[in-house]
Amino acid sequence: MSQPSQQPRPRLDARGAVDLSALARPATPPPGSPGGLPVPTAYVRDVDEAAFPEVVQSSTQHPVVVVLWAAWSEVSQQVAAELSTLAAEDGGRWLLARIDAEANPQVAAAFQAQSVPTVVAVLGGQPVPLFQGAHPREQVRGVLDQLLAAAEANGITGRVAPGEAAPEQPEPEPALPPLHQAAYEAIERDDLPAARAAYEQALRENPRDAMARAGLAQVGLMERTAGLDQRTVREAAAAAPDDVDAQLAVADVDLFAGAVEDAFARLVDVVRRTTGDERERVRVRLVDLFEVVGTDDPRVVAARRALASALY
Repeated sequence: MSQPSQQPRPRLDARGAVDLSALARPATPPPGSPGGLPVPTAYVRDVDEAAFPEVVQSSTQHPVVVVLWAAWSEVSQQVAAELSTLAAEDGGRWLLARIDAEANPQVAAAFQAQSVPTVVAVLGGQPVPLFQGAHPREQVRGVLDQLLAAAEANGITGRVAPGEAAPEQPEPEPALPPLHQAAYEAIERDDLPAARAAYEQALRENPRDAMARAGLAQVGLMERTAGLDQRTVREAAAAAPDDVDAQLAVADVDLFAGAVEDAFARLVDVVRRTTGDERERVRVRLVDLFEVVGTDDPRVVAARRALASALY
């Protein structure tokens, strides 16, 4: 018998609030963390679309080896780690550029990468396909030796400058206020009542605490959707379009799944079709969901206008 399609527990963002934007795909662990790539070195650089042209330009001085990888592919991470070791062994004769294919789709498309890992060299600004998938270390070593020989034949014999690939150190995230930290830790250990209590206390101490207000709204969404069977919720809403509770539930499910516009449009439509206490319940829930997404989000701005039109 199949299991209910329950809502997964979301990640948290740096504020200590629920990061709904990342629900669609898993987080990429930072270099050096469990499940992440090795930290960059003098000869290993993590590259995004903005930095890619600079890396291509550097290939006129020394070879560049690009590995396209993805957080969900353990094989691609292993290949990237092996190449990092080989780059260190060669001491700057070539630069390893590690590119997250999912975060940088334009670069992946430029290399016509059909899968990860894909390894391509750039020599004098021109791409040179090397290999896809995982291969024994000795074979990879042989491919790199051929690349270095080709570079030498074309007069590309420079070395990676010591500071060229030095990784930028991210600024440390500011410490969360104590009550926000307590809420964050409570959510991490799946203690939603404790998280709610911490955010409520923060709001009692400072009613203008926007972070606490957003966090409280997000905890409320997590509480309402915990253990829900998405199919059952959607079927109930479809069968009873005038059932306000059913429409509120499916809007929660939609928003949790990332269908923000659908959730907002559904509740605005319910506001139009209801009056009195029922209309006020829906309006309050919609405002609560605005807090979850972020009051500055363009989708919230548009939905606020739609809500005002529906009310007045």
